Amino acid sequence: MLSGMAGLTLKLMQFGPIGWTELLIIIVIALLLFGPRRLPELARSMGEAINEFRKASSGVTSKEEKEEKPTKKSSSEIRELALSLGIDVTGKTDEELMEEIKALAAKKKRGSEE
Repeated sequence: MLSGMAGLTLKLMQFGPIGWTELLIIIVIALLLFGPRRLPELARSMGEAINEFRKASSGVTSKEEKEEKPTKKSSSEIRELALSLGIDVTGKTDEELMEEIKALAAKKKRGSEE
């Protein structure tokens, strides 16, 4: 004889997925609780909520893809800008190039203020 959580798990596994009779009972109870006028509104709002959840979950992946593309483009733009300013780009990361560009701009700004 199983006891504790193992016995409870075994008992819960004996019940299968929700069948038509269980679904019909749930619908009748919902109809009695909320009434025939509110039930379509509730179903509609649940459908909208599920749609929003799907959009949000798929939007995360599409947003990440959109963010990756401009990064590659801005990386090439950073390198082109650095080359046009006479900065050597070999073996340097974008962050290092940005720091050199900022330092060069600050140097030129100080030179023009004097």
